[in-house]
Amino acid sequence: MKVLMKGNEAIGEAAIRAGCDAYFGYPITPQTEVLEYMSRRMPKLGRAFVQAESELGAINMVYGAACTGTRVMTTTSSPGYSLMQEAVSYIALSFVPCVIVNIMRGGPGLGNIQPAQGDYFQMTKGGGHGDYHLLVLAPATVQEMVDLIVEAFDLADKYRQPVTVIADGLIGQIMEPVAFPELKAPQRPERPWALTGAKGREKNIITSLYLGAERLEQENIRLQATIRQIEENEVRYTEYMMEGAELVVVAYGTAGRIVQTAVKQAREEGIAVGLFRPISMFPFPYARLKEIASTAQQILVVELSAGQMIEDVRLASCDQLPISFFGKMGGVVPLPDDVLAEIKKLVK
Repeated sequence: MKVLMKGNEAIGEAAIRAGCDAYFGYPITPQTEVLEYMSRRMPKLGRAFVQAESELGAINMVYGAACTGTRVMTTTSSPGYSLMQEAVSYIALSFVPCVIVNIMRGGPGLGNIQPAQGDYFQMTKGGGHGDYHLLVLAPATVQEMVDLIVEAFDLADKYRQPVTVIADGLIGQIMEPVAFPELKAPQRPERPWALTGAKGREKNIITSLYLGAERLEQENIRLQATIRQIEENEVRYTEYMMEGAELVVVAYGTAGRIVQTAVKQAREEGIAVGLFRPISMFPFPYARLKEIASTAQQILVVELSAGQMIEDVRLASCDQLPISFFGKMGGVVPLPDDVLAEIKKLVK
Protein backbone atom coordinates (compact mmCIF):
# COMPACT_ATOMS: atom_id res chain seq x y z
CA MET A 1 0.00 0.00 0.00
CA LYS A 2 1.26 3.45 -0.90
CA VAL A 3 1.12 6.47 1.39
CA LEU A 4 1.53 10.15 0.57
CA MET A 5 4.70 11.34 2.27
CA LYS A 6 7.18 14.21 2.21
CA GLY A 7 10.60 13.25 0.87
CA ASN A 8 12.52 14.04 4.06
CA GLU A 9 10.14 12.05 6.24
CA ALA A 10 10.26 9.17 3.76
CA ILE A 11 14.05 9.10 4.21
CA GLY A 12 13.59 8.55 7.93
CA GLU A 13 10.95 5.87 7.55
CA ALA A 14 12.98 4.06 4.89
CA ALA A 15 15.99 3.97 7.22
CA ILE A 16 13.83 2.62 10.03
CA ARG A 17 12.43 -0.07 7.74
CA ALA A 18 15.99 -0.98 6.74
CA GLY A 19 16.87 -1.68 10.37
CA CYS A 20 18.65 1.54 11.30
CA ASP A 21 19.72 1.14 14.95
CA ALA A 22 20.84 4.70 15.59
CA TYR A 23 20.47 8.16 14.10
CA PHE A 24 22.63 11.17 14.93
CA GLY A 25 22.02 14.53 13.32
CA TYR A 26 21.90 18.28 13.57
CA PRO A 27 19.15 20.52 12.18
CA ILE A 28 19.96 22.29 8.92
CA THR A 29 17.47 23.19 6.23
CA PRO A 30 16.25 21.83 3.88
CA GLN A 31 16.61 18.42 5.60
CA THR A 32 15.55 19.20 9.18
CA GLU A 33 12.34 17.19 8.82
CA VAL A 34 14.43 14.00 8.72
CA LEU A 35 15.80 14.76 12.16
CA GLU A 36 12.35 15.73 13.47
CA TYR A 37 10.82 12.53 12.12
CA MET A 38 13.54 10.36 13.62
CA SER A 39 13.19 12.13 16.98
CA ARG A 40 9.60 10.90 17.14
CA ARG A 41 9.95 7.43 15.67
CA MET A 42 13.28 6.07 16.92
CA PRO A 43 12.65 6.29 20.71
CA LYS A 44 9.25 4.60 20.28
CA LEU A 45 11.03 1.66 18.64
CA GLY A 46 13.69 1.47 21.35
CA ARG A 47 16.37 2.73 19.01
CA ALA A 48 18.91 5.49 19.53
CA PHE A 49 18.30 9.10 18.52
CA VAL A 50 20.61 11.98 19.42
CA GLN A 51 20.46 15.57 18.24
CA ALA A 52 24.14 16.42 18.34
CA GLU A 53 25.61 19.81 19.20
CA SER A 54 26.90 20.20 15.64
CA GLU A 55 27.53 18.33 12.41
CA LEU A 56 31.01 17.58 13.74
CA GLY A 57 29.49 15.90 16.76
CA ALA A 58 26.92 14.03 14.68
CA ILE A 59 29.39 12.42 12.28
CA ASN A 60 31.76 11.42 15.06
CA MET A 61 28.85 9.81 16.91
CA VAL A 62 28.12 7.94 13.67
CA TYR A 63 31.75 6.83 13.58
CA GLY A 64 31.65 5.53 17.13
CA ALA A 65 28.33 3.72 16.76
CA ALA A 66 29.36 2.20 13.43
CA CYS A 67 32.43 0.70 15.12
CA THR A 68 30.11 -1.37 17.32
CA GLY A 69 28.48 -2.99 14.29
CA THR A 70 25.14 -1.19 14.48
CA ARG A 71 23.31 0.18 11.48
CA VAL A 72 23.67 3.95 11.74
CA MET A 73 22.76 7.01 9.69
CA THR A 74 23.09 10.78 9.64
CA THR A 75 21.54 13.37 7.35
CA THR A 76 22.61 16.91 6.60
CA SER A 77 22.72 19.61 3.94
CA SER A 78 25.61 21.09 1.98
CA PRO A 79 27.46 23.23 4.60
CA GLY A 80 26.90 20.52 7.18
CA TYR A 81 28.41 17.87 4.96
CA SER A 82 31.44 20.11 4.46
CA LEU A 83 31.97 20.08 8.22
CA MET A 84 31.82 16.29 8.30
CA GLN A 85 34.63 15.67 5.82
CA GLU A 86 37.48 14.97 8.25
CA ALA A 87 35.51 12.29 10.07
CA VAL A 88 34.23 10.79 6.80
CA SER A 89 37.85 10.31 5.72
CA TYR A 90 38.57 8.58 9.04
CA ILE A 91 35.55 6.30 8.61
CA ALA A 92 36.57 5.30 5.08
CA LEU A 93 40.01 4.01 6.11
CA SER A 94 38.57 2.47 9.28
CA PHE A 95 36.37 0.18 7.15
CA VAL A 96 33.12 0.66 9.06
CA PRO A 97 29.69 0.94 7.39
CA CYS A 98 27.28 3.84 7.71
CA VAL A 99 24.79 5.81 5.60
CA ILE A 100 25.06 9.57 5.03
CA VAL A 101 22.37 11.60 3.26
CA ASN A 102 23.06 15.05 1.82
CA ILE A 103 20.01 17.12 0.84
CA MET A 104 21.84 19.73 -1.21
CA ARG A 105 21.08 23.45 -1.09
CA GLY A 106 22.24 26.58 -2.90
CA GLY A 107 25.84 27.67 -2.39
CA PRO A 108 28.75 28.33 -2.12
CA GLY A 109 28.93 29.62 1.44
CA LEU A 110 25.74 29.69 3.46
CA GLY A 111 23.85 30.20 0.21
CA ASN A 112 20.15 29.51 0.61
CA ILE A 113 17.78 26.60 1.22
CA GLN A 114 16.66 26.19 -2.39
CA PRO A 115 17.35 23.06 -4.51
CA ALA A 116 20.81 22.86 -6.06
CA GLN A 117 23.38 20.32 -7.25
CA GLY A 118 26.58 22.22 -6.55
CA ASP A 119 27.96 19.51 -4.24
CA TYR A 120 28.75 17.09 -7.08
CA PHE A 121 32.53 17.50 -6.85
CA GLN A 122 32.50 17.23 -3.08
CA MET A 123 30.38 14.09 -3.12
CA THR A 124 31.96 12.21 -6.01
CA LYS A 125 35.62 13.23 -5.86
CA GLY A 126 36.21 12.39 -2.20
CA GLY A 127 35.52 15.55 -0.22
CA GLY A 128 37.93 14.87 2.62
CA HIS A 129 41.65 14.25 2.59
CA GLY A 130 43.40 11.17 1.24
CA ASP A 131 42.80 8.61 -1.50
CA TYR A 132 39.20 7.47 -1.17
CA HIS A 133 35.86 7.50 -2.93
CA LEU A 134 32.42 6.89 -1.47
CA LEU A 135 29.59 5.13 -3.25
CA VAL A 136 27.15 7.92 -4.18
CA LEU A 137 23.52 7.28 -5.14
CA ALA A 138 21.20 9.97 -6.54
CA PRO A 139 17.41 9.44 -6.63
CA ALA A 140 15.01 11.46 -8.79
CA THR A 141 11.75 10.65 -6.96
CA VAL A 142 10.67 10.05 -3.38
CA GLN A 143 10.05 6.37 -4.14
CA GLU A 144 13.51 6.02 -5.60
CA MET A 145 14.87 7.74 -2.49
CA VAL A 146 13.15 5.15 -0.29
CA ASP A 147 14.49 2.27 -2.37
CA LEU A 148 18.05 3.64 -2.42
CA ILE A 149 18.09 4.36 1.33
CA VAL A 150 17.16 0.74 2.03
CA GLU A 151 19.77 -0.46 -0.44
CA ALA A 152 22.39 1.90 0.97
CA PHE A 153 22.41 0.09 4.31
CA ASP A 154 23.00 -3.25 2.60
CA LEU A 155 25.75 -1.81 0.43
CA ALA A 156 27.44 -0.20 3.43
CA ASP A 157 27.51 -3.59 5.15
CA LYS A 158 28.70 -5.34 1.99
CA TYR A 159 31.74 -3.10 1.51
CA ARG A 160 32.27 -1.90 5.09
CA GLN A 161 32.26 1.66 3.80
CA PRO A 162 30.14 4.79 4.12
CA VAL A 163 27.45 5.01 1.45
CA THR A 164 26.08 8.43 0.56
CA VAL A 165 22.72 9.35 -0.92
CA ILE A 166 22.38 12.79 -2.49
CA ALA A 167 19.25 14.68 -3.39
CA ASP A 168 18.23 18.32 -3.04
CA GLY A 169 15.65 20.50 -1.35
CA LEU A 170 13.02 19.77 -3.97
CA ILE A 171 13.05 16.02 -3.43
CA GLY A 172 13.32 16.55 0.32
CA GLN A 173 10.26 18.81 0.44
CA ILE A 174 7.86 17.42 -2.18
CA MET A 175 5.15 14.90 -1.29
CA GLU A 176 4.66 11.82 -3.45
CA PRO A 177 2.99 8.41 -2.96
CA VAL A 178 5.51 5.82 -1.80
CA ALA A 179 5.53 2.15 -0.83
CA PHE A 180 7.78 0.96 2.00
CA PRO A 181 9.22 -2.48 2.70
CA GLU A 182 8.14 -4.31 5.83
CA LEU A 183 9.54 -3.05 9.11
CA LYS A 184 12.68 -4.99 10.02
CA ALA A 185 14.24 -5.51 13.40
CA PRO A 186 17.60 -3.72 13.64
CA GLN A 187 20.11 -5.73 11.63
CA ARG A 188 23.10 -7.17 13.46
CA PRO A 189 24.72 -9.73 11.15
CA GLU A 190 27.96 -11.42 12.09
CA ARG A 191 30.62 -8.74 12.27
CA PRO A 192 33.78 -10.21 13.73
CA TRP A 193 35.56 -6.87 13.29
CA ALA A 194 33.15 -4.90 15.51
CA LEU A 195 33.93 -3.50 18.94
CA THR A 196 31.60 -5.60 21.05
CA GLY A 197 33.90 -6.58 23.92
CA ALA A 198 36.92 -8.88 23.72
CA LYS A 199 36.17 -11.42 26.43
CA GLY A 200 37.36 -14.81 25.18
CA ARG A 201 38.92 -13.52 21.97
CA GLU A 202 41.69 -11.26 20.76
CA LYS A 203 40.69 -7.61 20.88
CA ASN A 204 39.68 -5.69 17.78
CA ILE A 205 41.26 -2.36 16.94
CA ILE A 206 39.52 0.06 14.57
CA THR A 207 41.60 3.03 13.49
CA SER A 208 42.74 5.11 10.56
CA LEU A 209 46.04 5.98 12.27
CA TYR A 210 49.06 4.11 10.92
CA LEU A 211 52.33 5.87 11.67
CA GLY A 212 54.45 3.47 9.62
CA ALA A 213 54.46 4.36 5.93
CA GLU A 214 54.52 0.74 4.76
CA ARG A 215 51.54 -0.25 6.92
CA LEU A 216 49.55 2.82 5.86
CA GLU A 217 50.24 1.94 2.24
CA GLN A 218 48.93 -1.59 2.87
CA GLU A 219 45.68 -0.18 4.27
CA ASN A 220 45.42 2.19 1.31
CA ILE A 221 45.88 -0.70 -1.11
CA ARG A 222 43.13 -2.58 0.72
CA LEU A 223 40.85 0.46 0.45
CA GLN A 224 41.58 0.88 -3.26
CA ALA A 225 40.72 -2.78 -3.82
CA THR A 226 37.35 -2.17 -2.15
CA ILE A 227 36.75 0.87 -4.35
CA ARG A 228 37.56 -1.18 -7.46
CA GLN A 229 34.95 -3.75 -6.38
CA ILE A 230 32.40 -0.97 -6.02
CA GLU A 231 33.27 0.34 -9.47
CA GLU A 232 32.83 -3.12 -10.95
CA ASN A 233 29.59 -4.07 -9.22
CA GLU A 234 27.55 -0.98 -8.36
CA VAL A 235 27.11 1.08 -11.54
CA ARG A 236 23.49 2.24 -11.84
CA TYR A 237 21.66 4.33 -14.44
CA THR A 238 18.39 4.56 -16.30
CA GLU A 239 17.52 5.51 -19.88
CA TYR A 240 14.40 7.18 -21.25
CA MET A 241 13.40 7.27 -24.92
CA MET A 242 16.95 6.54 -25.99
CA GLU A 243 16.09 4.49 -29.08
CA GLY A 244 17.43 6.32 -32.11
CA ALA A 245 18.36 9.38 -30.05
CA GLU A 246 20.61 11.75 -31.94
CA LEU A 247 20.77 14.19 -29.03
CA VAL A 248 21.39 12.65 -25.59
CA VAL A 249 20.58 14.71 -22.51
CA VAL A 250 22.50 13.67 -19.39
CA ALA A 251 21.02 14.75 -16.05
CA TYR A 252 20.58 13.32 -12.55
CA GLY A 253 18.26 13.76 -9.60
CA THR A 254 15.81 16.67 -9.82
CA ALA A 255 17.36 17.85 -13.09
CA GLY A 256 16.74 14.36 -14.46
CA ARG A 257 13.02 14.42 -13.68
CA ILE A 258 12.70 17.87 -15.29
CA VAL A 259 14.57 16.69 -18.39
CA GLN A 260 12.36 13.61 -18.67
CA THR A 261 9.30 15.81 -19.20
CA ALA A 262 11.17 17.93 -21.74
CA VAL A 263 12.33 14.84 -23.64
CA LYS A 264 8.78 13.51 -23.79
CA GLN A 265 7.57 16.83 -25.20
CA ALA A 266 10.40 16.91 -27.73
CA ARG A 267 9.65 13.38 -28.91
CA GLU A 268 6.01 14.37 -29.44
CA GLU A 269 7.33 17.07 -31.77
CA GLY A 270 9.43 14.54 -33.68
CA ILE A 271 12.82 15.43 -32.20
CA ALA A 272 15.15 12.42 -31.78
CA VAL A 273 16.26 13.04 -28.20
CA GLY A 274 16.66 10.80 -25.16
CA LEU A 275 17.57 11.00 -21.48
CA PHE A 276 20.49 9.22 -19.83
CA ARG A 277 20.17 9.54 -16.05
CA PRO A 278 23.03 8.30 -13.85
CA ILE A 279 21.87 6.94 -10.50
CA SER A 280 25.29 6.00 -9.17
CA MET A 281 27.26 9.24 -9.38
CA PHE A 282 30.23 7.25 -8.13
CA PRO A 283 30.85 4.88 -9.72
CA PHE A 284 29.84 6.95 -12.75
CA PRO A 285 28.44 4.88 -15.66
CA TYR A 286 31.36 5.63 -17.98
CA ALA A 287 31.15 2.45 -20.06
CA ARG A 288 27.47 2.77 -20.97
CA LEU A 289 27.72 6.46 -21.74
CA LYS A 290 30.73 5.76 -23.96
CA GLU A 291 28.60 3.28 -25.95
CA ILE A 292 25.84 5.85 -26.28
CA ALA A 293 28.29 8.53 -27.43
CA SER A 294 29.46 6.27 -30.24
CA THR A 295 26.02 6.38 -31.91
CA ALA A 296 24.66 9.81 -30.91
CA GLN A 297 25.47 13.11 -32.62
CA GLN A 298 25.70 15.38 -29.59
CA ILE A 299 25.23 15.54 -25.81
CA LEU A 300 23.51 18.11 -23.62
CA VAL A 301 24.33 18.11 -19.90
CA VAL A 302 21.70 19.65 -17.60
CA GLU A 303 22.50 20.39 -13.96
CA LEU A 304 21.41 22.67 -11.14
CA SER A 305 25.00 23.90 -10.96
CA ALA A 306 27.71 25.57 -13.02
CA GLY A 307 28.38 22.26 -14.76
CA GLN A 308 30.29 19.89 -12.51
CA MET A 309 29.10 16.55 -13.89
CA ILE A 310 30.15 17.66 -17.38
CA GLU A 311 33.73 16.61 -16.54
CA ASP A 312 32.65 12.98 -16.09
CA VAL A 313 30.53 13.15 -19.23
CA ARG A 314 33.59 14.31 -21.19
CA LEU A 315 35.66 11.48 -19.75
CA ALA A 316 32.97 8.96 -20.68
CA SER A 317 32.50 10.24 -24.23
CA CYS A 318 36.23 10.80 -24.81
CA ASP A 319 35.20 14.08 -26.52
CA GLN A 320 33.98 12.07 -29.51
CA LEU A 321 31.11 14.49 -30.14
CA PRO A 322 29.98 18.02 -29.20
CA ILE A 323 28.93 18.51 -25.56
CA SER A 324 26.71 21.45 -24.57
CA PHE A 325 25.62 22.58 -21.13
CA PHE A 326 22.48 24.12 -19.65
CA GLY A 327 22.36 24.87 -15.96
CA LYS A 328 20.92 27.03 -13.23
CA MET A 329 22.58 28.01 -9.97
CA GLY A 330 21.76 29.38 -6.54
CA GLY A 331 18.54 27.44 -6.17
CA VAL A 332 16.94 28.48 -9.47
CA VAL A 333 15.06 25.49 -10.89
CA PRO A 334 14.34 25.49 -14.66
CA LEU A 335 11.02 24.41 -16.11
CA PRO A 336 10.73 21.59 -18.65
CA ASP A 337 9.93 24.29 -21.23
CA ASP A 338 13.33 25.89 -20.56
CA VAL A 339 15.09 22.58 -21.24
CA LEU A 340 12.94 22.00 -24.33
CA ALA A 341 14.01 25.38 -25.67
CA GLU A 342 17.68 24.37 -25.23
CA ILE A 343 17.01 21.09 -27.02
CA LYS A 344 15.45 22.92 -29.97
CA LYS A 345 18.43 25.29 -30.21
CA LEU A 346 20.77 22.31 -30.61
CA VAL A 347 18.76 20.39 -33.21
CA LYS A 348 18.16 23.25 -35.66
